Amino acid sequence: MLESIHAGKTASITEFKKNPQAFIDAAHGEAIALLNRNKTAAYIVPPEVYKRLLEMAEDIELGRIYEERKHEKANAIAVSIDAL
Repeated sequence: MLESIHAGKTASITEFKKNPQAFIDAAHGEAIALLNRNKTAAYIVPPEVYKRLLEMAEDIELGRIYEERKHEKANAIAVSIDAL
């Protein structure tokens, strides 16, 4: 079975758990795919990348909510920001 690995760096879980920080440092900010029996078990990503991923997921969710609710605009009531 073929599997895509979505990282430029890979490490076995066995090797990784011997000295995790050494692998993280050696990756120089790139994602690391952790392999268990040559299959991807997890990805280690830098905090900035994880934060960006969360922001993108939130943007997608907000876009989905907008698409669901945009038809409700015809029923909206105009309100002044000062009235709030």
